[in-house]
Amino acid sequence: MKNYKYVAEGSGGLQVTGMVEATNELEASAKIRNNYNVIISLTEIKGESDTLIGKILFGDIGGSKLNSKAFTMMCSQFATILSAGIPIARAVRLIGDKTKDKFLKKVLNEVAADVEAGRTISAAFEDHGNDKFPPTFCETLKAGEEAGDVAGSFESIYKHYDKQTKMGAKVRGAMIYPSFVLVIAVIVVIVLMVKVVPTFTAIFDETGGQLPLMTRMLIAISNFVRDTFIYFIVLVAAIAFGVILYKKSPNGARNIAKLQLKLPVLGNIMELNCASLFANTMATMVQSGIPMTKAVGVTSKVMPNKIYEEKTLQMVTRLEEGKTMRAGMTEAGCFPDILTDMVGVGEDTGELKTTLDTVARYYDNELEQAVAKAIAMLEPAILVFLAVIAGFIVISIYMAMFSMYNTM
Repeated sequence: MKNYKYVAEGSGGLQVTGMVEATNELEASAKIRNNYNVIISLTEIKGESDTLIGKILFGDIGGSKLNSKAFTMMCSQFATILSAGIPIARAVRLIGDKTKDKFLKKVLNEVAADVEAGRTISAAFEDHGNDKFPPTFCETLKAGEEAGDVAGSFESIYKHYDKQTKMGAKVRGAMIYPSFVLVIAVIVVIVLMVKVVPTFTAIFDETGGQLPLMTRMLIAISNFVRDTFIYFIVLVAAIAFGVILYKKSPNGARNIAKLQLKLPVLGNIMELNCASLFANTMATMVQSGIPMTKAVGVTSKVMPNKIYEEKTLQMVTRLEEGKTMRAGMTEAGCFPDILTDMVGVGEDTGELKTTLDTVARYYDNELEQAVAKAIAMLEPAILVFLAVIAGFIVISIYMAMFSMYNTM
């Protein structure tokens, strides 16, 4: 199969750019004419799109990553359009033409062709999503197709990921200021040690005499930073790369997950995040009518911690043995008592979906407060760190200057 880049005339005379896969140019033209009447240009892509130059030429830089906001908006559009009674194939084509996200536009064009050929939308998304879509997405769509309510499935997905996107935006927004201050602090310290302190050191050397201990320490630190900071940056990059590789191995991911849960403050945030994701995802799965064993299996894939992922997946076996979900969570031993007890209440009353929604809101609030508290502790710590460094430098320089005046 070959890839062809085309420019065609869409509805209203608008030009549409896209890619199509075909065995030859004739087949490519036929596929394009199924959707557009006029083909302006058709060019075979001979492997250039796999290189950096090709990505620049064809505008594919960053086009293979799922944008959470664009994905959430897409689900909302599907829910609205399908609820209006528009056929699925037409809805996919409409949303694909309107979206500005390159990855989603490419996927939607491919999905539209498959749906028009008679395939289900869930199967088309599963094939062309390149594993970029969340694991709950296709499963929820399948359940919607079986229930005859695809629009409802998209609405459920939209509400779920809209909440997750907003929560993530709040956390990232709260982290911007302390992260910015920390980066500036590190840069200022490096500049002081590499550029400013050596200037005073040259002056002190000219005057001679014994310098105070603090000044000698400052000069030694400055020389060390000046001589090794490039190697330090390389070392930090190498360690980060090594951690990424180590995390990809099963044992590495498990060990890092254990460390995450043991860290002060951050460990509690990770536990709350896992509890929130579990409750929110299970609520979406249950509402969609997905069988409990499959719902728990899909939920395990969204867990951000390897320990929680494995413990959640082990619950599938316990459910297949006939145990309740509460019993499975208790045996897992990693979920908070409140979450476990609330799930048990939901099972006993037959209102599991409502109970999961309630406990999800509780853990969303707890997570937001925990993050805010951690940032409130981090900001003064950064300021104290800056004050100590700046104070040490100023006092060291002034002590040397006073020492020089006394010897004159």
